[in-house]
Amino acid sequence: MASLPQSATWLAQNGPKELELLFRAIVYHPSTPILIADNDGASIDASASAGKLLGFPRERLIGRPIQEFAPVSSKPEVSQLWRAFVERGEQEGTLKLIGPNGLPEEVEYSARGNVLPSRHALALRPKIAPGLTLEAEAERIPSWVQDYALYLLDVQGRVAAWYAGAARIYGYQQDETIGQHVSLLYPNEAPLRACLQENLHRAEVEGHIGAEGWQARKGGAQFWANTITMALKDESGVLQGFARVVRDFSERHGRDEKLRHSLARVSRIPLHSTIAGVVSGEFDRVPEANDAFLKMSGYSREDLLAGKINWPGLTPPEYAPLDELAHEEGLRFGACTPFEKELIRKDGTRIPVLVATAVLKLSPFRWIAFVQDLRDRERRESVEEAETESTDNFDEIVGGSAALKRVQRLVELVAPTDATVLILGETGTGKELIARAVHRMSPRKHLPFITLNCAAIPTGLLESELFGYERGAFTGALQQKIGRFEMAHRGTLFLDEVGDIPLDLQPKLLRALQEKSFERLGGTKTIPIDVRLVAATNRNLTQMMGDKLFRSDLYYRLKVFPITTPPLRDRPEDIPALCRHFTKKYASKMDRQIDKIPSETMRALTAWNWPGNIRELENFIERSVILTKGSSLHAPLEELQVEAQDVQEGSTNVTLEHVEREHILQVLRDCSGVVTAAATRLGLHRTTLNAMMRKLGITREDFSPQR
Repeated sequence: MASLPQSATWLAQNGPKELELLFRAIVYHPSTPILIADNDGASIDASASAGKLLGFPRERLIGRPIQEFAPVSSKPEVSQLWRAFVERGEQEGTLKLIGPNGLPEEVEYSARGNVLPSRHALALRPKIAPGLTLEAEAERIPSWVQDYALYLLDVQGRVAAWYAGAARIYGYQQDETIGQHVSLLYPNEAPLRACLQENLHRAEVEGHIGAEGWQARKGGAQFWANTITMALKDESGVLQGFARVVRDFSERHGRDEKLRHSLARVSRIPLHSTIAGVVSGEFDRVPEANDAFLKMSGYSREDLLAGKINWPGLTPPEYAPLDELAHEEGLRFGACTPFEKELIRKDGTRIPVLVATAVLKLSPFRWIAFVQDLRDRERRESVEEAETESTDNFDEIVGGSAALKRVQRLVELVAPTDATVLILGETGTGKELIARAVHRMSPRKHLPFITLNCAAIPTGLLESELFGYERGAFTGALQQKIGRFEMAHRGTLFLDEVGDIPLDLQPKLLRALQEKSFERLGGTKTIPIDVRLVAATNRNLTQMMGDKLFRSDLYYRLKVFPITTPPLRDRPEDIPALCRHFTKKYASKMDRQIDKIPSETMRALTAWNWPGNIRELENFIERSVILTKGSSLHAPLEELQVEAQDVQEGSTNVTLEHVEREHILQVLRDCSGVVTAAATRLGLHRTTLNAMMRKLGITREDFSPQR
């Protein structure tokens, strides 16, 4: 860490510039025309939407006085308004500016002074037409244009610079804050002060961090605030301090919540169709786009290089609130909730698209947008045209998710060898299909594939099923019987539910695997075998070892090459393909003509977490096919709602401690076992979550992805 004198010098020289960059990343998103000007009214910077409103490329706005954009008759008035604004530091009203058509237009403006030293923000918007209701106005006018609290912190978290907006929002003047630790803004709020330290640490590690929550002004009044914290580092990567922008979102908070609920219906729609990545160095430019996006929008790469295409220009104004929310979610969480909108193509036509925007964590000034063309919505509803591509080796496995492909890659790696494979995963995730794929891709593919479900055989008969028996070995053994090991000679033996093998039988299984030989029950002859073993279980073998229910030596002998099959809730993008596959399968069996799955049905099926995984989904689709009378699948979606309600009601009889434990475990699993991410989602500090986990007896094995 840099010494304090060096850090203070660096912060004084470079901090304001870095803070201005952060301010630009936050303010200049597409939906708001905004100018940054100096005391004389000369434009220092502008958003792309300001150029669109005034009819100039953004670059031609820079350096020009605001008066130049006014008609000749209004120039003196604009100059006078600007001088009055600089004196007062805050102003709202209307003025006349020249629009894109060259004619004077009345625009509304909201000005804030000294957002940075000698930097003023001027937000513009077309004047609201008479007769619009307040609700319509609220949706059309970006209501976030409030004060900005901008300030700098040193490496110790002490206030190094305090600007006018911060004084207006918090009520503390500069002489009350400089040199004080920033925790003074959180009096008598121990949890918030602890959260502040965690956020500063995360900003240092991740580059920047965004958060929202209640904060307090001097005097105790609370307001809902959005906070972006960016770590400031020198060229060597050494931390020199922090830049923070805090915005009062009290008025917008309710609207955001309402809008976010309206977007929840598309939050789990998978991006699996026509994808286009659009990458920008800054939020108000699109210097790069891939071929798929250019084809979708109808523009050429020459149009892109010539500046004829930009992201704001592709979005109708009625979608401005959605862009705003996406921008804010990207800064706070790294990515936004996917939402539907329209894209305006070069020829003026509009196409429906699904958009998700992400902000690169180490640089809040760079972003990437993923765009899915929804014109093939009808085609995706078709059962016939959406068949998933599959190879001969994976022809029984349906889906194309990243999680499933990872499993397939592991199968391709281990199949050509003779290594023992242990398939882990919840019930109904297709472990036997993976085992068959291992056999099918191995050199033994033309030899026997023998299966045995260890949980389906009574304990006393399991040994004879595995190893066979000689005539007279026990009462009722009237003739010799060949066991599964012997049947699988030179082929593959698949032991399903291997966790149910009795403890007293496990040593004999281990010996057969190690010695590659065995004796039949009641026999003395040693029989050599050449068997490739694939085992599977939905039980936690590590926990069973701790409970002395499974031998550790057998566990490590089986776990030569473990493969974990993902539950269906972790691969929701595969649900549509599975639904089509099972619909076609059972419609053919029942001689039904079903060629369509409605979009609303598919969304509901994708949103359900399917605790029974693929087996539950298959049974549900079979029942749906039985209930369907026409050509469109009729799924009893109310059953899913009733089941969810039953689960919720059933939970009322358990203890609060149990509910807490299960909720924390679920969040940890959703976050792939990353404790820091789970703590963030739960609204806790990492240390607090670790303490709760110890109290509730949660260990890493309980939420390991291999469970």
